[in-house]
Amino acid sequence: MKKYLMALDQGTTSSRCIIFDDKGRALVSAAKEFTQHFPHEGWVEHDAEEIWESQLSSAKAAFEKSGLSPALIAGIGITNQRETAIVWEKESGKPICPAIVWQCRRTAAICEKLVADGYAEMIRAKTGLAIDPYFSATKLQWILDHTEGARERAKKGELLFGTVDSFLIYRLTGGRVHATDPSNAARTMLYNIHTMEWDKDLLSLFDIPAEMLPKVLPSSGVFGETDPTLFGKPIPIAGVAGDQQAALFGQCCFEAGTVKNTYGTGGFLLMNTGENAISSQNGLLTTVGWQIGDSVAYVLEGSVFVCGAAIQWLRDGLGLLASAAESEAIANTVKDTGGVYFVPALTGLGTPYWDPYARGTIVGLSRGTTRAHLVRATLEAMAWQTVDLLEAMKRDAALPIPALRVDGGASANNLLLQLQSDFSALPILRPACIETTALGAANLAGLAVGVFKDLDDICRNIAVERTFTPALSENDRQHRLTDWHRAVERALKWVID
Repeated sequence: MKKYLMALDQGTTSSRCIIFDDKGRALVSAAKEFTQHFPHEGWVEHDAEEIWESQLSSAKAAFEKSGLSPALIAGIGITNQRETAIVWEKESGKPICPAIVWQCRRTAAICEKLVADGYAEMIRAKTGLAIDPYFSATKLQWILDHTEGARERAKKGELLFGTVDSFLIYRLTGGRVHATDPSNAARTMLYNIHTMEWDKDLLSLFDIPAEMLPKVLPSSGVFGETDPTLFGKPIPIAGVAGDQQAALFGQCCFEAGTVKNTYGTGGFLLMNTGENAISSQNGLLTTVGWQIGDSVAYVLEGSVFVCGAAIQWLRDGLGLLASAAESEAIANTVKDTGGVYFVPALTGLGTPYWDPYARGTIVGLSRGTTRAHLVRATLEAMAWQTVDLLEAMKRDAALPIPALRVDGGASANNLLLQLQSDFSALPILRPACIETTALGAANLAGLAVGVFKDLDDICRNIAVERTFTPALSENDRQHRLTDWHRAVERALKWVID
């Protein structure tokens, strides 16, 4: 009997469910957006209960569209927005406060003090991460310090903490399983990526009760089964990975030196470095890609906080677009940006700058600037930010990058990918299935439940749909890269506390 795999893809702005067949083909997809909350400048929150409801409803909608019986689903893979911190009641499964989203900058002052107190090197050595509000530890610390009674309840074992994957697993299993995988644990700033366990020194530093934390299990393996009341039959949850690691897995970047970039709400460039956890000297993060059995794959990662979200801002904030999809057509009405550069530091800057006080900046405006110039400058910014990551990665890994594999919603934009090829001087490979985040989660599950025999079996399903090649002279590329960096300089340290 043919078996199918279900991927729950819980993102920053929507929850999706995609059902794949054993050839990696998407059979059906269903999605539901949920509300973004911005209670103060620099703060970003989600209602975790709304996340759960949106994810469950998209899964049920996918079942309905597919006409498949739950008995035909061999396993569920979960992939998720990373670093977002949720605290919930162990007894009821209900969140005790809003989820603090990875984009939220409210703990910038806490992070600044940690750096001033000399903890940067210790934290980087243990976790591979830079001290930044991006990661979960200071978010969890903030929740425990600012939610009435939370710290006392946590110490009594009444409260649980998790990233979004853990929260979904808990709710899907009816509260029977509190677990995560190393790719998500590694993003909390509480997990030692060398010993592969929660770090006692870090828990003490942030005053986090160990009782709150999920058990860390391999990324491919059976975590538990769904409550039979949800889908009519228990289904194994058999694969879990943070969204960017799942995309790397979905792109079949199984060899050291292979690289992918995801254009989502943020932009994320990852290189598989194999069994070596390479310590970055250029502002990159060292983190866990996935664990299969006892084997751990490490990655170097560069993080752009605002990528596709810049297009959403043009649409929702400025009203310059009716839809994100029309950005390509509008940008193509002009041959260049007319000298305009947009640095989309709307929530600070990530790699390689790590500046929570940077803010969005548009330079080079003139009387001749039009909507089309600004839209094109936004697409260019998405590509330029990725170039910064690629250059840092080349210096750290000392490995040649022959090509860049891409995915995410904005990778459907041909102009963006041509700009990326021009600015990076690399071939850009777009796969036939750009939903590689969901595909990676499904493949991790499929490997655990026997749908796939091994990694080679998975790779047989992948195909390149189009290759983009550079068409810009090196002289022009360097000149424009210099102007990009001039624009970035003007965005740095803008907020003065």
